[in-house]
This record gives sequence, structure tokens and C-alpha cells, in this order.
Amino acid sequence: MTAAAANHGPGPYRERLDSPRDIRAALLPEEVGEFDEAYQRALRLAAETLSLEALHSMLANWRRIARMTLVNPAGHRRMLEQAQRTMETGQPPEGAVEWNQLRAELGI
Repeated sequence: MTAAAANHGPGPYRERLDSPRDIRAALLPEEVGEFDEAYQRALRLAAETLSLEALHSMLANWRRIARMTLVNPAGHRRMLEQAQRTMETGQPPEGAVEWNQLRAELGI
């Protein structure tokens, strides 16, 4: 089996998420409204510009989010909650490391 075949075969959480409906169904309930708004904006832009580029880009972004959600819904929800806390308080998560410190630890 080739590496390409091993990475693209069927398996758990390998849903294709081909349609906006599939992507939306895979999201957490708290993300559906944001998806709907982004989808409507992309559709309006596509109609105005006669280009599907923004729509394809938007769907690719949300497809990644849907896949992350399918793999670990609880982990994805914790990440969203932590991001919200950080945005509200301006404080990084407990145990967070500054970018420069992380780079030094990684030797880059």
C-alpha cells in the first residue's frame, strides 16, 4: 500500500464532507450560526463577483473545522471555550508558553 493510499482510504472520521449540509451537520451546535453567516456572505460575494473562489475557500476552512470536530468533539469544544476566555480576559491559557520561548525550546 502506498502512503497516498494509506492516507486517503476509508476509516473513522474520514467523512468526505462534500456538501455544505455535510459540513454543517458535523459542527458543534455553537458553531452552526457562524457557519451559516459565513456561507451566506460567501454566496452573496459569489453572486456579486461571478466567482466561486471565496465560497470554495470558506467551505475548505469549515471542512477543516468539521473534521477536527469529528475527531474530538470534546477537545474542540474545550479549545473554543479557552479561546473565548482568552478573548474576554486577555490572559493566555494556564501553562501557555510565549512564542519566543517555544522557539528557543524547539531550537528554531
